[in-house]
Amino acid sequence: MNKVRFYIQIVALVVVSLPLVFTACGGDDYYDMPSDVSWRGAESAEGTIVTTPYEERIEVPARKEGNTFVAHTVQYDGHEVLNYCVEYDPVKMHSRWVAFRFDGDTRPRNVSRSDEPFDDDPKLPESMHIGAQGFGSPYNRGHLVASYDRLFCQEANEQTFYMSNMSPQIAKFNSPYWAKLERIVQNHGRNTSFADTLYVVKGGAIDNAEDLLEYISRSNGKRVAVPGHYFMALLRVKGTTYNSIAFWVEHDNYGYADVNDVPNSTFEQRGQVKTIDQLEQLTGIDFFHNLPDDIEKEVESTYSISLWL
Repeated sequence: MNKVRFYIQIVALVVVSLPLVFTACGGDDYYDMPSDVSWRGAESAEGTIVTTPYEERIEVPARKEGNTFVAHTVQYDGHEVLNYCVEYDPVKMHSRWVAFRFDGDTRPRNVSRSDEPFDDDPKLPESMHIGAQGFGSPYNRGHLVASYDRLFCQEANEQTFYMSNMSPQIAKFNSPYWAKLERIVQNHGRNTSFADTLYVVKGGAIDNAEDLLEYISRSNGKRVAVPGHYFMALLRVKGTTYNSIAFWVEHDNYGYADVNDVPNSTFEQRGQVKTIDQLEQLTGIDFFHNLPDDIEKEVESTYSISLWL
């Protein structure tokens, strides 16, 4: 976000005496609301990045030129809600990241998991469709935005089954190991005592070709990259307090049989807990860049294990 415009907004809000300048509660934060939710931007003819209002939201990382940005929305409780965003790499045929939040609109559990309606992402051009079939042994169609992350309405849950949100994950990595980390995030995100808003960015690291395990060939001739690592970047806002943590997890079978067998402590013991700054170095992704610079600098340089795990 243009930092000058951000501070002009803050000054205006102070004048009308709003009690908290940096508050994330209810639905969308007032200072990163899209100004025109009907606009869905695209790449310009010259290939330079044309940003959309949704890309000004706190959870949305900086986009890499040449990739495609998609915002999936639903009508919920009488208004449009952003379900999640995707940056899709048309060469790797894999999302570079997905971004979403748990807030007053999106944290409720109103529905159950959909009946696995896997399908290509209708907001991606056909040239980026990979087909809805599985990836073949030993891989699952692993959700990036988990089905259980989006239970506030049926359409939101069904959107998590788009193939742009799927990654070829080793079955025993997908569940229980990665699923345990997802469960921790879901519990925090739905706990209003923990956070007013929990911002989440997930993905399989695909920028470094040397870190890819392989490519999987699809029936339509497309080839999908298999990441060697997966990551999460989390930002908690409670009142006027900001906290963050990151995870960088090798894509492997860790030998656990059930999600309940995976102790919270294993992520730190395996060196998989990072600061956001460290994760940015590992992934090449600029997380939470829409925060004011002073807040971003402070919050991305440290984490508290006792707060998160």
